[in-house]
Amino acid sequence: RADAFGSLVDDLFKGFFVRPVGFEGRLPVEAARMAVDVVEREDAYQVHADLPGVKKEDIQVTIDGAQVTLSAEVRREKAASEGERWLHVERSLGKVSRSFTLPQEVDEAKAEAKFRDGVLELTLPKKAAASRRAIAIQ
Repeated sequence: RADAFGSLVDDLFKGFFVRPVGFEGRLPVEAARMAVDVVEREDAYQVHADLPGVKKEDIQVTIDGAQVTLSAEVRREKAASEGERWLHVERSLGKVSRSFTLPQEVDEAKAEAKFRDGVLELTLPKKAAASRRAIAIQ
């Protein structure tokens, strides 16, 4: 008879130490997207993006109308020394980028960014909507 618990544990750890590990600055597929939360308020959008292991200097935010692009680079502080070899790596390194379009254009001149404890916080004020006006026909 089969041991259900043993199979579960075997499946859980299968390949744990034999999975190929890339060190050429590539991100694993599951880490290629940064987690981003966007909240809309009456006057602005509030964005929180998780960027663990990133330094403030390695983050870039660009705004083009309603399009927001976040990009960052995670660098490894220490390479393997002589006589060492990496057995398992889960912390990602390399470049990651995320773009999204908001429902309304952003006033980039008033936008603010803060970075604390691995979380990028953006306050993106909404651009005032152009008012419609009727044109007299002559």
